Amino acid sequence: MRFLKHTFCFLLLCLIAPVLCYGESGEAVVVVYNSNLPASKEVAEHYARRRHVPAAQIIGLALPTEEIMSRSDYREELEQPLLTFLETNQLLVYSGPKAVTPSESKIRYAVLCYGVPLRIAEDGSLIEPGEEKVRSEIRRNGAAVDSELCHLPFRDASLPLTGPAMNPFYRATNVALLNPTRGLLMVSRLDGPSPEIAMHLVDKAMDAETNGLWGRAYFDLRGLTEGPYKMGDDWIGEAAETARQYGFDTVEDKKAETFPVTFPMSQIALYAGWYDWNISGPFTRPKVEFMPGAFAYHLQSFSAVTLRSTTKSWCGPLLAAGATATMGCVDEPYLEGTPNIGIFFSRWLSGFSFGEAAYVCQETISWQTTVIGDPLYRPFGEDPRALHMALLRRHSKLIEWSHVRVVNRDLVLGVNPSVLIPYLKGKDAPQDSAVLTEKLAELYQMAGQTGQEIAALRKALKLYPTAQQKTRLTFTLVEALRATGKWTDAAAVLENFQRTTPDYPDQAALNEKIWSLEAHSSAKSR
Repeated sequence: MRFLKHTFCFLLLCLIAPVLCYGESGEAVVVVYNSNLPASKEVAEHYARRRHVPAAQIIGLALPTEEIMSRSDYREELEQPLLTFLETNQLLVYSGPKAVTPSESKIRYAVLCYGVPLRIAEDGSLIEPGEEKVRSEIRRNGAAVDSELCHLPFRDASLPLTGPAMNPFYRATNVALLNPTRGLLMVSRLDGPSPEIAMHLVDKAMDAETNGLWGRAYFDLRGLTEGPYKMGDDWIGEAAETARQYGFDTVEDKKAETFPVTFPMSQIALYAGWYDWNISGPFTRPKVEFMPGAFAYHLQSFSAVTLRSTTKSWCGPLLAAGATATMGCVDEPYLEGTPNIGIFFSRWLSGFSFGEAAYVCQETISWQTTVIGDPLYRPFGEDPRALHMALLRRHSKLIEWSHVRVVNRDLVLGVNPSVLIPYLKGKDAPQDSAVLTEKLAELYQMAGQTGQEIAALRKALKLYPTAQQKTRLTFTLVEALRATGKWTDAAAVLENFQRTTPDYPDQAALNEKIWSLEAHSSAKSR
């Protein structure tokens, strides 16, 4: 255990010391549902039970049942009744009738439940003084309901609605600033293609809070080195680096195209990418390997134009596939009006709640972003050493991922891979784990020990890997065998994979690869 203690000492100093955050209770939340939809109330009641939200902080409002509502309906049926409710129940306390922001607040978050409209429609009859000064492309007053409602604490009817408003809390590092007394109510929604999907977002979030958010991280850049869209690539690249620093196995793709359907995206904890119109690639497979608590985000201008579809845009399909939290846009925001996903990851992985991280990563509000997931969700607020010990006490299989984090953090700190091999082969690390055996193979590869790498890959394939992990292990093994001139063995591995994986989506490519390996083997034998 000496090496384990040494490693977690580094983890504690480098990972936890900057921000140590603690979970909040449901007393910090007001829950809003659509009383015209019974399913909306069911989602609200389920969330309130799980998070222990006081009954006096749950409100049902008679709202339109479509995803789009008019500006007048927003004001008269949602905004004003909710503000009245908050004041009447002293959840927001104003010092006087002319006070613009509350002097006291018992809440920080609002949770909108399945059935609460998603978007405020453009109102062509709304003419505001000075709107001609707003850039023509953003001279619009339509907005995401969440983004408009977040400045509810401001009792100022003169707030402009045309175009976005600047978010004064963008890039904030002090979570105490994120409070209605400073004009911000953090609004998110439990939503998705069905009430059941919406309801279980809190369940998966709380699972990850208890057991940790584990798995792998995938980042799909476009490889841009110049031009106005490079900023989006930079954001995703920063997110990837944050995930790497925090100990995730991190895949960073810089090709112009998005991940293909054949890409072995296994055990997904984190995903961020761009820019396909509708959900694509590995996310269209019948089974997507999202881990409990997974966050997935695809930067696309209309990624949340609807949340009711399992195939259209991105947010709804990602939630249907198993993601626990996401963000998206209900209408064209332009790149600078989308969440800075690099900021989001830097704050969330350092211990911010999902709601806090979501609102400090947006440069604009009263605009097009919707935040989907439990705003209290905080999977990274616990000391990793304490979580590791808790998993050990519970004999949890998830301990394998905590060991992976130990190794990855030491690699980030510059520890030689050959020094880490004994740790994974020692008695403290499970020896029957496909996850850890694959990590051991990676260490062997980094240390130049090809024979041991191949042996570890073969062993991992026998330890019941997930379907997508099996695909990755197979292709990695084939490449290792090919690199050492073992063409026949490589072809045999690929032929066995083809026999046991009939649903692999590109059988033609498999046949071509097998033929190529066999051809090399035949040429070598002549």
